[in-house]
Amino acid sequence: MLPSARPLLAAAAVLCFWLLVAVAEAKVHYYEWDISYQLKSPDCFEKLAVTVNGEAPGPTIRATLGDTIVVAVHNKLETENTAIHWHGIRQIGTPWADGVAGVTQCPILPGETFTYKFVVDRPGTYLYHAHYGMQRVAGLNGMIVVTVPDGFVEPFSYDEEHTVLLGDWWHKSVYEQATGLSSNPFVFVTEPQSLLINGRGMFNCSLAPSGTCNASLPDCALPTLFTAVPGKTYLLRIGSLTSLSSLYFEIEGHPMMVVEADGHYVRPFAARGLFIYSGETYSVLVKADQDPRRNYWATSHVVGRNPSQTPSGKAFVSYAFNGNNPWMPPPTAPPAGPAWNNTAIRVEQSRAIFAHPRFVEPMPARADRTLLLLNTQNRIDGHIKWTINGVSLMFPATPYLVAMKRGMKDAYEQRPPPDMYDHMSHDISAPAPTNGTVGSPVYRLALGSVVDVVLQNSNMLNNKSETHPWHLHGHDFWVLGHGEGKFNPAADAWRLLNVRDPIMKNTVPLHPDGWTAVRFRADNPGVWLFHCHVEAHVFMGMGVVFEEGVERVGRLPSSIMGCGRSKGLH
Repeated sequence: MLPSARPLLAAAAVLCFWLLVAVAEAKVHYYEWDISYQLKSPDCFEKLAVTVNGEAPGPTIRATLGDTIVVAVHNKLETENTAIHWHGIRQIGTPWADGVAGVTQCPILPGETFTYKFVVDRPGTYLYHAHYGMQRVAGLNGMIVVTVPDGFVEPFSYDEEHTVLLGDWWHKSVYEQATGLSSNPFVFVTEPQSLLINGRGMFNCSLAPSGTCNASLPDCALPTLFTAVPGKTYLLRIGSLTSLSSLYFEIEGHPMMVVEADGHYVRPFAARGLFIYSGETYSVLVKADQDPRRNYWATSHVVGRNPSQTPSGKAFVSYAFNGNNPWMPPPTAPPAGPAWNNTAIRVEQSRAIFAHPRFVEPMPARADRTLLLLNTQNRIDGHIKWTINGVSLMFPATPYLVAMKRGMKDAYEQRPPPDMYDHMSHDISAPAPTNGTVGSPVYRLALGSVVDVVLQNSNMLNNKSETHPWHLHGHDFWVLGHGEGKFNPAADAWRLLNVRDPIMKNTVPLHPDGWTAVRFRADNPGVWLFHCHVEAHVFMGMGVVFEEGVERVGRLPSSIMGCGRSKGLH
């Protein structure tokens, strides 16, 4: 046997094992969620937040591979629709449960109940969040932990595990932010006022209007990330649901060993801290091997944007040791984090992530179709929009899944979007030369085909280039590579891609002034969104829609209908 074939056979054996587990008897987990606005002070400043059963973040969903999750969502927002996306769950056989208003379902109206039901088909760390308008900014989010079945041995060991949910937070309402983005003149959302760690932050109340901020509230105490017992090893499941910020997370004096990304085991690598982008999840191992007579900072820092208006997020790790005060803040200054504008070290981490040798999922040798997708910022009818290959995505009134399954061809744009842009002549260092269009076209993919997507970054209207974390619904993709400058398919760029042991993910960063290439198999019948996970950017049109095998989708639940052309079918 060739040595190079062994990882592939090992991966095949693992997949067969998981398949056997999935068809075996599994549990069903039921949840009843009231979605409502509540006054909250996550960073000491009181404002309305969208909550799950009165809490923000919402509860962590825990299940085992093959289990079924049932969530009855009661919309008690009074004047606002909602929908919830189960981020990283592929929804095989249940595309209507993906939770994207305008793509897979009509929004849940005030006073109505919608029940999501789906199977968790892969172990790992995942997320959930609102997917209606910019509602995610207001706090409807949480984590999903899917464990391996009994008897399966993971490629690492630990004593205990904890979840770490990272976020950013504004004092402006979602309505104010969305109105500014849609206005002429354009008003950006500005930088967040706080960074949150497990839903907690600390705003400087001296900067807030009188009566709106109270640093003496119990929620404003410096939060404990977890309590460590000397000598033990901890698995931290870290997820980012920031609406704008790219982050660097670290624990003072405690290096991390990265072991999993987006539900896939990685070749372990050590890091002082972790660069993490909105929509990503990682699992890291941390050894409690420092002086147990004190506590240690856990911090998150904005990178990729000037952080001068956003203080670092802070928590601490408390050591359980006689003589140590578990509530005493660390005696040192919090770590400062890396330089916010050092793109090279962020690209270096992206290039350091490979599939674990025992869990390499075989990748098709070549693609059937290649999409070169250029993001540009454009002025369209006086409004600033993001476009992909000149098209700014606008969701239709009738969800794509409903319209395409029921043959409502007039419910969305029939002209296909362009597969390519003019990569020979386009200058990515200059703002877009054309205005672009707003539309609702769909990329129709042959079921079972292999698709390469090259995401190409370019300068905005202000002549700067930003980070864009891209998330694909309904699939995982192989990350082929990251590059600087402009990807040229006619040159030797393809030779730079990793086809031996690429990691699979569902979210990947597109770095400033560069490109990112991914490959996926279009084997999940349905209609799926692929978009930038920065909330303001997708609101402004930075996304595309893929359809594959919609004729193979089973009978659609009537509960996803009731809007647009599907009125009367609810």
